Amino acid sequence: MIEWIEILEMLAVVMASLAVVIAFAVLVGFVRRMIPKEPSTKLEPTKQKEKLIMSKDTASEGVTFNDIFMFMIAVPLVLLWVGFAGFVIHSGLQDDSVLEQIEGYTTLIAILGGPALLIIKDALDVWKQEQAEKTAFYKVKAQAVIDYNDHAQKQSQMIEAKQQEQEHKMESKK
Repeated sequence: MIEWIEILEMLAVVMASLAVVIAFAVLVGFVRRMIPKEPSTKLEPTKQKEKLIMSKDTASEGVTFNDIFMFMIAVPLVLLWVGFAGFVIHSGLQDDSVLEQIEGYTTLIAILGGPALLIIKDALDVWKQEQAEKTAFYKVKAQAVIDYNDHAQKQSQMIEAKQQEQEHKMESKK
């Protein structure tokens, strides 16, 4: 039977490997952002400007540092904490000697859980703030689209009214 220390060691190795993979992905993402993209010369200049503006809008909507921070810190920490607590419960149901030392295990879970909860709370606060900013941005953007559509509709109605007025003038002159 594998002892709990060996299981924790394997879990730590898996978490460290996962952290290295995530760190590599973050590094690749930052390097991609740093390398400037050359605009295509096949498009007309106005199309290039429109494409550039659209790419800037979509770039700001991508994955941010805070999103990565949430998944690099919060997820592994919570999984480790919950996994260890589940392991203690499972071991306690299988082995009576674990129940005799349950105070030590619960102390260890509390020691892991205290900092985990503080870090998770801070990370969640930062993430919630960022999400609120994104929501506010989308509200402003949606209102701008609504205003644009309203003005475009009014303009087309005004053009149509002027055309009808011009047609009436032309008919009355005949």
